[in-house]
Amino acid sequence: MTTVLVVDDQPLQRFGFRMLLDAVAETEVVGEAAHGGEAVRKAAELRPDVVLMDVRMPGMDGIEATRRITAAGDRSRVLVLTTFDLDEYVHAALRAGASGFLLKDARPEELLAGIRAVAAGDAVIAPSLTRRLLDEFARYGPVPGDDGTDDARLRSLTDREREILVAVGKGWSNGEIAARFVLSESTVKTHVGRVLAKIGARDRVQAVIFAYDHGLARPNGG
Repeated sequence: MTTVLVVDDQPLQRFGFRMLLDAVAETEVVGEAAHGGEAVRKAAELRPDVVLMDVRMPGMDGIEATRRITAAGDRSRVLVLTTFDLDEYVHAALRAGASGFLLKDARPEELLAGIRAVAAGDAVIAPSLTRRLLDEFARYGPVPGDDGTDDARLRSLTDREREILVAVGKGWSNGEIAARFVLSESTVKTHVGRVLAKIGARDRVQAVIFAYDHGLARPNGG
């Protein structure tokens, strides 16, 4: 059973999500919130597996709420919902610690699959969408003057793990990485898991952001 906290300032939107999620056996809505402040309080109280987070809300928005929820270190993972594909709000939410995002016009089965993926520790954003996300990062640029040489997390990586991180940053799937380095997909999965642990990333989305911020990846596969 995957527990979900629904956060949206529109009552009808929350009602629709609750109807959908309560209609399937593997998900349970344990609470609702109408703004970011309430979301932070209820996430701490209810400790849901997944927080379904709207971005634009009065008062504390979904970005700040995501930052506070993920900074708390609890098990809850945030899945951002937005009306606009790859807008600056979603970019900021991912940097704040969200595990991915979906559009509000996603099909019900896509939303359910996304919730399951996030609850399992995976990222919702597919490799092809990750590449588009890197293009969006180009508008903001990497951390100024940071080439990663002084980051202890990068120094802790083996040469192979660094290669894997670069490949993840480019948006490559496990299959693509396996083919490039002549490895089995299970071996790649193990390497990716070690990389995530060493750099402190919750999932592949956060690893992509880390790689880009440290100059290891560039838009358009660079």
